[in-house]
Amino acid sequence: MSLISIFLIFLFYISSLIFISGLSYKIIQYWKTPAPLKIPIAPSALDKKGVLLRYFREIFLFASLFKANKWTWLFGWSFHLALVLLFFRHLVYFWPGEVPLILYKTEPFKYAAYPLIFGLLGLLGRRLFVDRVRYISAPSDYLMLLVFIFIASTGMIMTFANNHPNILMVKNFASGLITFKWSELPGEIIFLLHIFPVFCIIAVFPISKLLHAPGIFFAPTFNQVDNARKKRHLSDWASKKEDNLKSNLESKNLKDE
Repeated sequence: MSLISIFLIFLFYISSLIFISGLSYKIIQYWKTPAPLKIPIAPSALDKKGVLLRYFREIFLFASLFKANKWTWLFGWSFHLALVLLFFRHLVYFWPGEVPLILYKTEPFKYAAYPLIFGLLGLLGRRLFVDRVRYISAPSDYLMLLVFIFIASTGMIMTFANNHPNILMVKNFASGLITFKWSELPGEIIFLLHIFPVFCIIAVFPISKLLHAPGIFFAPTFNQVDNARKKRHLSDWASKKEDNLKSNLESKNLKDE
């Protein structure tokens, strides 16, 4: 097995370890962080069914972004939808053993590369040419978009420019990462340039803005029911503090008596 194959196998497992441990740590941190106030964004949900409906609109339709800016919504929604379609398209390669027939039906999903690159270029242009967005953009924001554009571009070259790597070798390499039956990966430069930044993105996920994917489920502005007038919101730490104050007052009253 070549050194580059060994290196990328090692990189995949290191990246996966960082991804799983980092994501788990952040989710636990989010879970334990109390919401001090009732702060749902208006128009807010009045019951749990409304909260679920709101999440559906935000996750699948980007409803609040649609209201804020139609162009940003178009670029963002195109990018995310295409990313999901291409994820299922790539499952063919990573699926160990016999691939389910339904995954072969994802062949047309390869054309999602076009809305993917459209959305990414639009989001990059927004950060470059809109003054107020450029003002709050960090170098990491540009870098992340450029890396995604690079991954999408190399993927499109392999798919649509008759520069295909050995598909059987790709399948054996990718599925071997899951089953621990490692094999040689294709030696085409374009494939190596495509897969290397993907593995890097996996490692960077828990410490980047990509963390908004799980983070939205812990946002009190989205997951809270607007029932502040019906039910008092009291976090655990505030409840303990209130109990301590009550006990201190009672002790003081007893001493005064």
